[in-house]
Amino acid sequence: MAITGIRRLVFLVEDLSTTSRFFTDYGLRPIEADATSARFETMNGAQVRLLLRGHGDLPKGGAQTGIGVHECIWSVDSAEAMARLTADLSRDHELSVDAEGITHFITPFGQAIGLQVWQPRAVHGAPSPSNTPGHVGRLNQPRKWLARAVPKRIHHTVWTFPDVQEALDYYRDRLGFRLTDVQKGFGVYMRADGAYEHHNIFLANAHAPMPGFDGTLKFHHANFECEDIDEIMVGKNHLDRLGYSFEGGWGLGRHRLTSAAFLYLAVPELGGDMEYGADCDCVDDSWKVRVWDGAFGTLIYMHDLPHWLQEEPVWDVAYARDDQLRYLPADPKPVLAEAAE
Repeated sequence: MAITGIRRLVFLVEDLSTTSRFFTDYGLRPIEADATSARFETMNGAQVRLLLRGHGDLPKGGAQTGIGVHECIWSVDSAEAMARLTADLSRDHELSVDAEGITHFITPFGQAIGLQVWQPRAVHGAPSPSNTPGHVGRLNQPRKWLARAVPKRIHHTVWTFPDVQEALDYYRDRLGFRLTDVQKGFGVYMRADGAYEHHNIFLANAHAPMPGFDGTLKFHHANFECEDIDEIMVGKNHLDRLGYSFEGGWGLGRHRLTSAAFLYLAVPELGGDMEYGADCDCVDDSWKVRVWDGAFGTLIYMHDLPHWLQEEPVWDVAYARDDQLRYLPADPKPVLAEAAE
């Protein structure tokens, strides 16, 4: 294996004070700041770095539009794996290495990426057991009383891509990512080869008929993993008490496609949504790719359905054939006669 997950997200921002205050209130630990930048970390040591427009460390030559995450630094598990990746990339990429040992480059479709040999700190969740009729998981024991959310790690991040197939091919063939699921018309889910998370990146279709999708390479959201849905909502209430108001986000719910609980918080100053997440599916190389109807895969439930999801979705999910291990446009017809159980 080589790439194991997200090491750092580098944000282009216009308002350093507001965005720094948000990440502190959101539950990340501030570790350094100056007049033009700030850095925060999750419990496992993964970082968020905020850079004002014009900062010299922002990537140059990319095609990304808008503000938000303009570079993702991926963690690599060993110097040997890094040497293999950079030897391949150097054939047709211009690589640069900074003082931290991060290798930076721009993909053919204009996305800035970095690679760094880095090992996260170990973090172990211990959510309260649940009780249900006929099964007592918690006897004479209350649930945890949490004061606020403290995100454990950066789980995944999302951009919109003008050509999803081009990005899929690149992440698979040049960086070793695995395709995990296809959401017709919406995009594809991929995980790093050294990760067990269902996905570390979602390649969203920039042309999908959804708010904010304008056909360009653009940041959409980043997911910060919490212990469980209790920690998610404690985090939300903490932000509520501080006076935050999040208009236009998806709010609280649970995805059908990844089983994950989510709370999307729209933060315009960061170029998209910051997502508290928990309880996502984990997979390995024995996983069989599925193909989903876009709306059906999006949710099991949401606390407040947006207008574009008001209609009952088409119950369409199937295992992918070998010739379907690619991005598929929206299609109301089942792709296979035999649906997955």
